[in-house]
Amino acid sequence: MNTNHEVQVKSNAQRRESRAKTVTAACVKACRSLLHQLQSVKEAVMREFESPKREQGQMLQSALNEAEALAWQTPYPHLLFPVLAREKAESARQWAERQRDVRKATLAFAE
Repeated sequence: MNTNHEVQVKSNAQRRESRAKTVTAACVKACRSLLHQLQSVKEAVMREFESPKREQGQMLQSALNEAEALAWQTPYPHLLFPVLAREKAESARQWAERQRDVRKATLAFAE
């Protein structure tokens, strides 16, 4: 026979479980939204800095992965990732240009 107390305990447990599911669903939704935002930024930076050369594309992808990893180490990855991504992409582009100039100078010297 259920006492009034047992019914109340079960009811409280059901409410807690329902709230926990609601909070979990909200957290999952927020995380998915954040991941989508970061992916959108990554794609925009890839388009902005894309190069027809395969090795530069791989370097850009690595730079963006590094920026993302650094951003996730902060409390606000969604705020820092766009800035870090552009800085890393620009740095990778400048490095590739320097390498191209060095190769040209080396070829000119060898002739």
